[in-house]
Amino acid sequence: MREYLTTERIEAKKRLVVERTKDFGEIYEVFDKSEASTQSERCIQCGDPFCLNKCPLHNYVPQWLKAVSEKDLEFAFKLSNEPSPFPEVMGRVCPHDRLCEGDCTLNDGHGAITIGSVETFITEEGFKAGYKPDFPGITTDKKVAIIGSGPAGLSAATYLLRSGIAVTVYERSDRAGGLMTYGIPNFKLDKKIIERRVKFLVEAGMELVLNCEVGRDVTFEEIADKHDAMFIGVGATKAKKASINGEQAPNVYKAMDYLTAIQKKNFKLSYDKKFDFKEKNVVVIGGGDTAMDCLRTAKREGAKSVTCLYRRDAHNMPGSQKEYKNAMEEGVDFTFFVSPKEIILNDKGLAVGIEVIKTTLGAKDESGRQKMEEIKGSEFRVNADVVIMSLGFDPEVPSFLAENGISTNKWGGIIINEDTHETTTAGVYAGGDCYRGADLVVTAAYDGREAARSIVKSLLKK
Repeated sequence: MREYLTTERIEAKKRLVVERTKDFGEIYEVFDKSEASTQSERCIQCGDPFCLNKCPLHNYVPQWLKAVSEKDLEFAFKLSNEPSPFPEVMGRVCPHDRLCEGDCTLNDGHGAITIGSVETFITEEGFKAGYKPDFPGITTDKKVAIIGSGPAGLSAATYLLRSGIAVTVYERSDRAGGLMTYGIPNFKLDKKIIERRVKFLVEAGMELVLNCEVGRDVTFEEIADKHDAMFIGVGATKAKKASINGEQAPNVYKAMDYLTAIQKKNFKLSYDKKFDFKEKNVVVIGGGDTAMDCLRTAKREGAKSVTCLYRRDAHNMPGSQKEYKNAMEEGVDFTFFVSPKEIILNDKGLAVGIEVIKTTLGAKDESGRQKMEEIKGSEFRVNADVVIMSLGFDPEVPSFLAENGISTNKWGGIIINEDTHETTTAGVYAGGDCYRGADLVVTAAYDGREAARSIVKSLLKK
């Protein structure tokens, strides 16, 4: 328990920049047994573990670190997979610097334990050893429908199946996974990882209906009639707008449209060739993880230059610092303290640049964050062949919500009972980004898990 005095924090090894920017393979290597063990041995087994409390899923972090340090992989695997529906995903995509690692006791002077990398190691090494998540099979006569197969939907399916309840998932896309499949690029999350988890769920009894959009291919009422309860996890995919002149130009794109097109290209599926940005000057507006994904994707696609515009500084970007660092290493240019005022168009109506104004941080607002203030007379132009808007997302509001008494708030989020995740219509539950707005994979997984527990309690009277 005092190994932190002699053993430093180590990061997972990364592929060299010159290699990794040539393809979409994952950039991080999985820890080997020695690396996972030595990092785990640094854990001081806090009486009140901040890492556990900061994790939205309340993962048993100290407990599985102890198991890894004692070379008990099977116990670590069971501990890791109990509160989390897919820990090998969380180990890769969670912003650990803002969650578990950010609150690690050793983060103050000694360097946080590399929790995310150990989490990935446990499940990947466990799969190699032949361990699998436990499912009892369908042991009840209850049936639940899930709309959307993103992190919230697959999480709900996981915990319902663990209780022996039959699950049917309706997904409008051609593959399951939601943003984990068509939003997060391969260099962060290889799609074989999602396919593997989905396969486990199908083997456990989940029925997966692809290319089926509720409200178009099948009615909400049809599904409701065949099931005892429903869970809605349709995410938040409606891109926010900057509300500036010129943003409707044909070469100004939405972030998710771009990422989806390139993922289809990587799947060797048909995609819109307008998203081939080779030898073009690409400018991305925004500072979250989705913006980083677009920037790093454009580099791999052979863009001539890739620039990020953000109205605050690097410290205030909403995304993970790890992803910002990776983008910097891969040659992305960042221009901070600028805010877009107008998309400059040529006589053909195409975007050729962005007029921006310099900004500064002023007094703090009610949340404690400094307000962004524009500096008068500081406008200048940033040239661009392509502009990608990555300003966040709002939930889409399917017509079947209001038609079935499911209320939403002023920005389109589904209103739920926060204790049960039940919507304003009895027997219908919701969670993830369609309730929270654009958030993390881990918070969506939490919502799916908690909603499933409420459904189990209601249906099985447990």
